[in-house]
Amino acid sequence: MAKSSRTILLVEDDPDHELLTIRALKKANIANAIHVARDGSEAIDVLFGPDGLRPQVILLDLKLPKIDGLEVLRRIRESEATRMLPVVVLTSSDEERDVIRSYQLGVNSYIRKPVNFTDFAEATRQLGMYWLVLNECPPMN
Repeated sequence: MAKSSRTILLVEDDPDHELLTIRALKKANIANAIHVARDGSEAIDVLFGPDGLRPQVILLDLKLPKIDGLEVLRRIRESEATRMLPVVVLTSSDEERDVIRSYQLGVNSYIRKPVNFTDFAEATRQLGMYWLVLNECPPMN
């Protein structure tokens, strides 16, 4: 049985980016629990396993080992159970085809990771404020 929560699912394989994202969210006073999946396969297991997590938002990197982020997004959108979960691509990819494909697959937002920490922290603060405070999520069964 899936459980709905105010958890953030961070799908990120780079340990430095993981720490920066978590630090930036905490600095922005975002107190939500953060569950980290370090590859696409782990993200699928977290979402579709027996205790499937239904996070408030998924922060999804695209360049992941095992299963890439676009495939994770495709699986999220093809399942009735996860179709309406908010998914934000948070990636260093500046490939136009990644932006296009992400939106074709139903991503809610596409954000390129800024290079320096100050800009990254500000982008993460705004992201957290919108998706975790202002945005109204649909009810999950």
